[in-house]
Amino acid sequence: MLVSTDWLAQHHHDAGLVVLCIATSAGYCEQGRIAGARFVALSAIAVTRDGVPNELPPLNDLRNMFETAGVSNQSRVVLYGERYGLFSRPGRITTLDYMGVADRAALLNGGLEKWKAERRPLGDEPPKIQHGKLTLKPRPEILIDLNDMKATAQNAPESMTIIDARPADEFSGAKISEDVPVAGHIPRAAGLYWMRLLESTANPVLRPEAELRELFSNAGAGEGKKVVTYCRSGMQSSYDYFVAKYLGYDTAMYDGSFYEWSRHALPVVNDSKQ
Repeated sequence: MLVSTDWLAQHHHDAGLVVLCIATSAGYCEQGRIAGARFVALSAIAVTRDGVPNELPPLNDLRNMFETAGVSNQSRVVLYGERYGLFSRPGRITTLDYMGVADRAALLNGGLEKWKAERRPLGDEPPKIQHGKLTLKPRPEILIDLNDMKATAQNAPESMTIIDARPADEFSGAKISEDVPVAGHIPRAAGLYWMRLLESTANPVLRPEAELRELFSNAGAGEGKKVVTYCRSGMQSSYDYFVAKYLGYDTAMYDGSFYEWSRHALPVVNDSKQ
């Protein structure tokens, strides 16, 4: 699930290796790409559906996009992206897990930031891409819809933990999330801001496993518990999803997140008013 910059440097020329750069525009990749990296637009894997942004597209659209990027059943995929790798998470775990093809994909730990800091070589030209052939094994159970989330928030058993990946002030309700009508969080949720899982913005690698486990434990996760993540619109929560899965938790994500929840007159907890 996670590869180092050293690993990528050593395996860069392996047959079947596909490096994907997830970004809002090709300019991010063109300004200094890891040699051979193929650009994948964030808009191709995070679309607006029923007025809710950053939702997953239909499976056939996802398959066509990854095949166009050269991904096949035998490919070993490594991803990095903008915002300390945040944009690569939807392309990595939630998307590829949903497609059922995540077992041969990994995140570049530290991303392009670490690669550049180590003065590793960059490429200028986009690679020549041979269209891939990908067989999907859909796993819709990793995504929770609004009705399931309502039931979870109302009657979440002790074996389930709800985690909100937004900044602490948005979780508490002290600050309202962008384009969201109410402040606060879903009942029974605990806050774990996704950037707390990184060492720092200067060195955006994951914290050591013991520290990650402590952070998730403090948020209520534990052995035998299922972790359900959400955020504003499914971007930040995909990072917490990734790490929870990396730590071995049974994990799911509420894709519509607080953006959808807040538009249905559902209960909201605002700690700032208590």
